[in-house]
Amino acid sequence: MRLGRIPWINAAPVNAAMDRGIIQPPESVVSATAAELNDLLAAGELDLSVVSAVEYARDAALYHLLPHLAISCDGAVHSVALFSKRPVTELDGATVLRTASSRTSHLLLELLCRHVWRVSPSYVTARAEASDLVALEGLPHDAVLVIGDAALHLRASGIYPVFEDLGAAWKRWTGLPFVFAVWAARRDADRGEALRLHDRLLQSRAWGVAHLDLIADEAASRTGIPRATCRAYLGDLDYELSYRHLAGLTEFLGRLATDGLVPDGSLTFLTAA
Repeated sequence: MRLGRIPWINAAPVNAAMDRGIIQPPESVVSATAAELNDLLAAGELDLSVVSAVEYARDAALYHLLPHLAISCDGAVHSVALFSKRPVTELDGATVLRTASSRTSHLLLELLCRHVWRVSPSYVTARAEASDLVALEGLPHDAVLVIGDAALHLRASGIYPVFEDLGAAWKRWTGLPFVFAVWAARRDADRGEALRLHDRLLQSRAWGVAHLDLIADEAASRTGIPRATCRAYLGDLDYELSYRHLAGLTEFLGRLATDGLVPDGSLTFLTAA
Protein backbone atom coordinates (compact mmCIF):
# COMPACT_ATOMS: atom_id res chain seq x y z
CA MET A 1 0.00 0.00 0.00
CA ARG A 2 1.09 3.56 -0.75
CA LEU A 3 0.27 5.85 2.19
CA GLY A 4 0.17 9.64 2.24
CA ARG A 5 1.01 11.60 5.39
CA ILE A 6 1.14 15.28 6.44
CA PRO A 7 4.44 16.21 8.15
CA TRP A 8 2.87 18.98 10.29
CA ILE A 9 2.36 18.92 14.05
CA ASN A 10 -1.39 18.35 13.71
CA ALA A 11 -0.93 14.87 12.21
CA ALA A 12 1.94 13.82 14.48
CA PRO A 13 -0.25 11.83 16.93
CA VAL A 14 -1.33 9.58 14.06
CA ASN A 15 2.12 9.36 12.46
CA ALA A 16 4.36 9.07 15.52
CA ALA A 17 4.20 5.33 16.23
CA MET A 18 4.63 4.44 12.56
CA ASP A 19 7.52 6.88 12.24
CA ARG A 20 9.22 5.10 15.13
CA GLY A 21 8.51 1.59 13.83
CA ILE A 22 6.40 0.85 16.91
CA ILE A 23 3.58 0.18 14.47
CA GLN A 24 4.72 -1.19 11.13
CA PRO A 25 4.30 1.37 8.33
CA PRO A 26 3.53 0.34 4.75
CA GLU A 27 6.36 -0.06 2.28
CA SER A 28 5.70 3.31 0.64
CA VAL A 29 5.00 6.51 2.61
CA VAL A 30 4.80 9.93 0.97
CA SER A 31 4.96 13.17 3.01
CA ALA A 32 3.36 16.23 1.44
CA THR A 33 0.92 19.07 2.06
CA ALA A 34 -2.78 18.29 2.20
CA ALA A 35 -3.36 19.79 -1.26
CA GLU A 36 -0.53 17.71 -2.75
CA LEU A 37 -1.85 14.54 -1.13
CA ASN A 38 -5.33 15.32 -2.49
CA ASP A 39 -3.90 15.37 -6.01
CA LEU A 40 -1.76 12.27 -5.54
CA LEU A 41 -4.67 10.21 -4.22
CA ALA A 42 -6.98 11.41 -6.99
CA ALA A 43 -4.35 10.50 -9.60
CA GLY A 44 -3.91 6.99 -8.21
CA GLU A 45 -0.35 7.67 -7.05
CA LEU A 46 -1.44 6.77 -3.49
CA ASP A 47 -3.79 4.04 -2.28
CA LEU A 48 -4.72 5.58 1.06
CA SER A 49 -4.04 9.00 2.54
CA VAL A 50 -5.04 11.77 4.84
CA VAL A 51 -6.81 14.33 2.63
CA SER A 52 -8.82 17.52 2.95
CA ALA A 53 -12.45 16.84 3.84
CA VAL A 54 -13.41 18.75 0.70
CA GLU A 55 -11.35 16.42 -1.51
CA TYR A 56 -13.52 13.51 -0.44
CA ALA A 57 -16.69 15.49 -1.17
CA ARG A 58 -15.53 16.62 -4.60
CA ASP A 59 -15.26 13.07 -5.93
CA ALA A 60 -16.72 10.70 -3.35
CA ALA A 61 -17.20 8.02 -6.01
CA LEU A 62 -13.41 7.48 -5.99
CA TYR A 63 -13.03 6.95 -2.25
CA HIS A 64 -14.08 5.18 0.92
CA LEU A 65 -13.76 7.11 4.19
CA LEU A 66 -11.83 5.38 6.96
CA PRO A 67 -14.00 5.14 10.10
CA HIS A 68 -12.99 6.66 13.45
CA LEU A 69 -10.08 8.69 12.08
CA ALA A 70 -9.89 12.43 11.31
CA ILE A 71 -8.24 15.71 12.27
CA SER A 72 -10.90 17.89 13.85
CA CYS A 73 -11.63 20.48 16.51
CA ASP A 74 -14.56 21.42 18.70
CA GLY A 75 -13.82 25.11 18.94
CA ALA A 76 -10.45 26.78 18.35
CA VAL A 77 -8.07 24.90 16.04
CA HIS A 78 -5.22 27.48 16.29
CA SER A 79 -3.54 26.42 13.03
CA VAL A 80 -6.21 27.47 10.50
CA ALA A 81 -6.65 31.20 10.75
CA LEU A 82 -7.29 34.42 8.91
CA PHE A 83 -4.71 37.09 9.76
CA SER A 84 -6.04 40.52 8.91
CA LYS A 85 -5.02 44.15 8.99
CA ARG A 86 -8.58 45.16 9.89
CA PRO A 87 -11.71 43.53 11.36
CA VAL A 88 -13.10 40.69 9.26
CA THR A 89 -16.44 42.48 8.92
CA GLU A 90 -14.60 45.26 7.08
CA LEU A 91 -13.07 43.03 4.38
CA ASP A 92 -15.71 43.66 1.71
CA GLY A 93 -13.80 44.17 -1.55
CA ALA A 94 -10.49 43.56 0.22
CA THR A 95 -7.69 41.32 -1.06
CA VAL A 96 -7.42 38.05 0.85
CA LEU A 97 -4.43 35.82 0.13
CA ARG A 98 -4.80 32.05 0.30
CA THR A 99 -1.99 29.55 -0.11
CA ALA A 100 -2.53 26.34 -2.05
CA SER A 101 -1.97 24.16 1.01
CA SER A 102 -5.57 23.37 2.00
CA ARG A 103 -8.82 23.31 0.03
CA THR A 104 -11.05 22.72 3.05
CA SER A 105 -9.89 25.92 4.76
CA HIS A 106 -10.45 27.88 1.52
CA LEU A 107 -14.09 26.87 1.33
CA LEU A 108 -14.68 27.27 5.05
CA LEU A 109 -13.40 30.83 4.73
CA GLU A 110 -15.74 31.46 1.80
CA LEU A 111 -18.73 30.25 3.83
CA LEU A 112 -17.80 32.39 6.82
CA CYS A 113 -17.25 35.50 4.70
CA ARG A 114 -20.52 35.03 2.83
CA HIS A 115 -22.86 33.95 5.59
CA VAL A 116 -21.35 35.12 8.89
CA TRP A 117 -19.23 38.20 8.25
CA ARG A 118 -21.33 39.28 5.23
CA VAL A 119 -18.38 40.41 3.13
CA SER A 120 -17.21 39.61 -0.41
CA PRO A 121 -13.42 39.88 -0.56
CA SER A 122 -11.27 39.23 -3.60
CA TYR A 123 -9.45 35.91 -3.11
CA VAL A 124 -5.95 35.57 -4.51
CA THR A 125 -4.07 32.28 -4.41
CA ALA A 126 -0.44 32.94 -3.55
CA ARG A 127 2.27 30.90 -5.20
CA ALA A 128 4.35 31.08 -2.04
CA GLU A 129 4.14 28.12 0.31
CA ALA A 130 2.31 28.60 3.61
CA SER A 131 5.62 28.15 5.43
CA ASP A 132 7.22 31.07 3.53
CA LEU A 133 5.79 33.82 5.72
CA VAL A 134 8.28 36.42 4.49
CA ALA A 135 7.14 35.91 0.88
CA LEU A 136 3.47 36.07 1.89
CA GLU A 137 3.99 39.26 3.86
CA GLY A 138 5.58 40.88 0.82
CA LEU A 139 2.53 40.31 -1.42
CA PRO A 140 -0.22 42.98 -1.61
CA HIS A 141 -3.10 41.98 0.66
CA ASP A 142 -5.45 43.05 3.41
CA ALA A 143 -5.68 39.60 5.02
CA VAL A 144 -4.10 36.19 4.59
CA LEU A 145 -5.33 32.67 5.32
CA VAL A 146 -2.52 30.57 6.79
CA ILE A 147 -2.67 26.95 7.97
CA GLY A 148 -0.49 24.41 9.71
CA ASP A 149 2.66 25.08 11.66
CA ALA A 150 3.09 28.38 9.81
CA ALA A 151 -0.08 29.73 11.42
CA LEU A 152 1.33 29.04 14.87
CA HIS A 153 4.53 30.90 13.96
CA LEU A 154 2.63 33.83 12.45
CA ARG A 155 0.35 34.29 15.44
CA ALA A 156 3.34 34.37 17.77
CA SER A 157 4.92 37.11 15.62
CA GLY A 158 2.09 39.54 16.36
CA ILE A 159 2.41 41.12 12.88
CA TYR A 160 -1.34 41.23 12.24
CA PRO A 161 -3.71 43.01 14.64
CA VAL A 162 -6.62 40.66 13.84
CA PHE A 163 -6.52 36.89 14.29
CA GLU A 164 -9.66 34.92 13.37
CA ASP A 165 -9.55 31.22 14.22
CA LEU A 166 -11.71 29.42 11.63
CA GLY A 167 -12.45 26.48 13.92
CA ALA A 168 -13.75 28.81 16.61
CA ALA A 169 -15.77 30.80 14.05
CA TRP A 170 -17.44 27.60 12.79
CA LYS A 171 -18.27 26.54 16.35
CA ARG A 172 -19.88 29.91 17.09
CA TRP A 173 -21.88 29.68 13.88
CA THR A 174 -23.11 26.08 14.06
CA GLY A 175 -22.37 24.77 17.56
CA LEU A 176 -20.67 21.75 15.95
CA PRO A 177 -17.12 20.37 15.66
CA PHE A 178 -15.26 20.96 12.41
CA VAL A 179 -13.49 18.19 10.50
CA PHE A 180 -10.55 19.54 8.53
CA ALA A 181 -9.04 16.30 7.28
CA VAL A 182 -10.06 12.68 6.88
CA TRP A 183 -8.32 9.48 5.85
CA ALA A 184 -9.61 7.93 2.64
CA ALA A 185 -8.80 4.87 0.55
CA ARG A 186 -9.29 4.63 -3.17
CA ARG A 187 -12.11 2.28 -4.07
CA ASP A 188 -9.85 0.46 -6.51
CA ALA A 189 -7.26 -0.24 -3.79
CA ASP A 190 -7.05 -3.74 -2.32
CA ARG A 191 -9.79 -3.76 0.34
CA GLY A 192 -8.07 -6.25 2.63
CA GLU A 193 -4.79 -4.35 2.62
CA ALA A 194 -6.63 -1.06 3.16
CA LEU A 195 -8.47 -2.51 6.16
CA ARG A 196 -5.23 -3.80 7.67
CA LEU A 197 -3.53 -0.43 7.16
CA HIS A 198 -6.53 1.32 8.71
CA ASP A 199 -6.16 -0.87 11.79
CA ARG A 200 -2.46 0.03 12.04
CA LEU A 201 -3.28 3.73 11.72
CA LEU A 202 -5.75 3.43 14.60
CA GLN A 203 -3.10 1.67 16.69
CA SER A 204 -0.59 4.39 15.81
CA ARG A 205 -3.08 7.08 16.80
CA ALA A 206 -3.77 5.37 20.14
CA TRP A 207 -0.03 5.38 20.89
CA GLY A 208 0.30 9.01 19.80
CA VAL A 209 -2.63 10.28 21.87
CA ALA A 210 -1.13 8.53 24.89
CA HIS A 211 2.23 10.29 24.31
CA LEU A 212 1.26 13.90 23.54
CA ASP A 213 3.87 15.27 25.95
CA LEU A 214 6.65 13.49 24.05
CA ILE A 215 5.23 14.57 20.69
CA ALA A 216 5.01 18.19 21.90
CA ASP A 217 8.65 18.07 23.03
CA GLU A 218 9.77 16.81 19.63
CA ALA A 219 7.55 19.26 17.72
CA ALA A 220 8.98 22.20 19.67
CA SER A 221 12.54 21.04 18.99
CA ARG A 222 11.84 20.56 15.28
CA THR A 223 9.83 23.74 14.59
CA GLY A 224 11.01 26.27 17.15
CA ILE A 225 7.44 26.77 18.33
CA PRO A 226 7.32 26.97 22.15
CA ARG A 227 6.70 23.63 23.80
CA ALA A 228 3.69 24.94 25.74
CA THR A 229 2.10 26.13 22.49
CA CYS A 230 2.65 22.75 20.85
CA ARG A 231 1.18 20.87 23.80
CA ALA A 232 -1.89 23.09 24.07
CA TYR A 233 -2.41 22.84 20.31
CA LEU A 234 -2.29 19.04 20.32
CA GLY A 235 -4.61 18.91 23.31
CA ASP A 236 -7.29 20.91 21.49
CA LEU A 237 -7.30 18.66 18.41
CA ASP A 238 -9.37 15.51 18.09
CA TYR A 239 -8.49 12.47 15.98
CA GLU A 240 -11.78 10.60 16.25
CA LEU A 241 -14.64 10.60 13.73
CA SER A 242 -17.60 10.09 16.04
CA TYR A 243 -21.29 10.74 15.34
CA ARG A 244 -20.84 14.31 16.58
CA HIS A 245 -17.87 14.86 14.25
CA LEU A 246 -19.87 13.36 11.41
CA ALA A 247 -22.69 15.79 12.18
CA GLY A 248 -20.23 18.67 11.79
CA LEU A 249 -18.79 17.21 8.58
CA THR A 250 -22.24 16.60 7.11
CA GLU A 251 -23.30 20.14 8.02
CA PHE A 252 -20.22 21.61 6.33
CA LEU A 253 -20.58 19.57 3.16
CA GLY A 254 -24.31 20.31 3.05
CA ARG A 255 -23.71 24.06 3.27
CA LEU A 256 -21.08 23.80 0.52
CA ALA A 257 -23.48 21.84 -1.68
CA THR A 258 -26.23 24.41 -1.11
CA ASP A 259 -23.84 27.12 -2.33
CA GLY A 260 -22.85 24.97 -5.32
CA LEU A 261 -19.25 24.56 -4.15
CA VAL A 262 -19.23 20.73 -4.00
CA PRO A 263 -21.54 18.02 -5.33
CA ASP A 264 -24.32 16.87 -3.03
CA GLY A 265 -23.61 13.32 -1.89
CA SER A 266 -23.47 10.85 0.99
CA LEU A 267 -20.54 9.54 3.04
CA THR A 268 -19.43 5.96 2.41
CA PHE A 269 -17.03 4.09 4.65
CA LEU A 270 -14.45 1.38 4.20
CA THR A 271 -15.93 -1.89 5.51
CA ALA A 272 -14.99 -5.54 5.36
CA ALA A 273 -17.93 -6.42 3.08
